[in-house]
Amino acid sequence: MMATEDNLTRQVEEIEALAAIYGDEWCVVDEVSRIFCIAVTEGSEKNTRKVCLQVMLPAEYPSSECPIYQINAPWLREKERMEFSERLLQVCQENTGECMVHLLIESIRESLIMTENVDSHIDLLPDQLTVITQNLPDTQIQEDFETPEIHHGDAFTERRSTFQAHFAHVYTPSQVKEVIKKLYENRKIANASHNIVAYRIFCEDRGTFIQDCDDDGETAAGGRVLHLLQILDLKNVLMVVSRWYGGILLGPDRFKHINNSARNLIQQLGLINSKSDNAKVKKSKAKKTR
Repeated sequence: MMATEDNLTRQVEEIEALAAIYGDEWCVVDEVSRIFCIAVTEGSEKNTRKVCLQVMLPAEYPSSECPIYQINAPWLREKERMEFSERLLQVCQENTGECMVHLLIESIRESLIMTENVDSHIDLLPDQLTVITQNLPDTQIQEDFETPEIHHGDAFTERRSTFQAHFAHVYTPSQVKEVIKKLYENRKIANASHNIVAYRIFCEDRGTFIQDCDDDGETAAGGRVLHLLQILDLKNVLMVVSRWYGGILLGPDRFKHINNSARNLIQQLGLINSKSDNAKVKKSKAKKTR
């Protein structure tokens, strides 16, 4: 009991120090589960390299256990990711019994300095989405001066993983880019383990949809969210679901939570009603069984 209380005291002191040292780069994902993240950046303005470190502090930390951590950096090649992991593991092995989160952060910073000739992943997702604009008429690629209003769903936590949906009405691919850029200005969202994206834009002149999705490392999640938008027959919509991984594998349940987050926000905004929703879901299932 005394050891647990001492650990908690040391954790609180460490968290306060980290928040003071790193300022806006440090953010709280889930205070109850003691999950935190920090964006570590290095490099020039044109070649910024960024790694998001997410840590969870178990009750036995720091006396007998290390933080549970995860690094998120889509631009890292497998070899570089292994090198980062080996350095972090070494920090843990050499500092058992001590507060070490700041050492993990600085180890990542040192690794970034040592890593050369890597491309920045800043605005990676918006850049990918611009590809679909190449064959569109000029009216569809016009620049939009106002970012569409963004609606945020309620965040909820399941076995230490936190999920939150974000929604906006969009009418051009450039608006998709603007909304995502706006979301990424929020450090907590930018530091999420995954930001799953799906959108559908209806082209009136062609009578067809422009639609795309991105898993952001959560394999097949983007396609499932897009399928939800298709089932509900939603037009001119963008859905982003953020997930902050808490160290416990959820298996297939993670897809259920991602889709439920998206659907609950859509329902909250009054874009569907239960009767039409159920009819569309049944129709979709019927098609699959044929």
